[in-house]
Amino acid sequence: MEFFKLNNGTQMPMAGIGVFTFTPAEAQAAIESALRDGIRLIDTANAYQNEKATGRAMKASGVKREDIYLVTKLWPSVYESETAVDDTLRRLDTDYIDLLFLHQPTDNWQAGYRNIEKAVKAGKVRSIGISNFDTLGLTQQAIDFADIKPQTVQVEAHPYYPQTELKKLLAPYGIGLMAWYPLGHGDKSLIEEPVFTELGKKYGKTPAQIVLRWHIQSGNVVIPGSRNPAHIRDNFDVFDFALTAEDMAKIATLDKNKRYYNGTPEQIAGYKAWAPDFDAQE
Repeated sequence: MEFFKLNNGTQMPMAGIGVFTFTPAEAQAAIESALRDGIRLIDTANAYQNEKATGRAMKASGVKREDIYLVTKLWPSVYESETAVDDTLRRLDTDYIDLLFLHQPTDNWQAGYRNIEKAVKAGKVRSIGISNFDTLGLTQQAIDFADIKPQTVQVEAHPYYPQTELKKLLAPYGIGLMAWYPLGHGDKSLIEEPVFTELGKKYGKTPAQIVLRWHIQSGNVVIPGSRNPAHIRDNFDVFDFALTAEDMAKIATLDKNKRYYNGTPEQIAGYKAWAPDFDAQE
């Protein structure tokens, strides 16, 4: 395993498992499988409605809590709640969260950020992140607003959209990048690019493993999701080889400045009105 050193001195594994769109049962099974195979970073969220299952999986795995890097996200409809963090801890059945993100930049994100800063000072959260702050201006605004600078941003990133300019902005602050849609959101055109087939043959790896290795050598933490135990293992089997500078240069030519998710202002504003059904979770 390789690690990213955050600007608060803590370390985060460079690869983990995400459980976006997973039912509680699917999330629990996938996380237990991942933890059995040595994966130690788990990414969930209030909005995924599988935090309780995540907590059960951690307990059932037998892995010590201090050996797991737990990531979750506050949803906009709870940003201003004084109990938002405590409620999240209760669902996860844990005393602390390793990294807590603001999930979307709705108009009350500042209140949410202050809530997380308070939780950091109380020892309930160890690191702070911002997720889906999709413009450089908004990211800079959040950095400037923060009393405790964010440790990580979570955004869409992949070879078609490598977030080059954002990473230039983050570098002076030592802020890390966690990539979602790291494999292109199921878009086979990315995985089927000839360069990944070529490099897969060179290293005895799948095209997906080449893409994930590119992320890691680019400094991106990756959280691919899978319900298949074999695929979970494959997604983590990327630490026994390294791409050359020439390989990385070939992949760099794929940059199309193309993203898959483009949230409209109206869509983002609507997130504040939607509340996860926490009581309905298994």
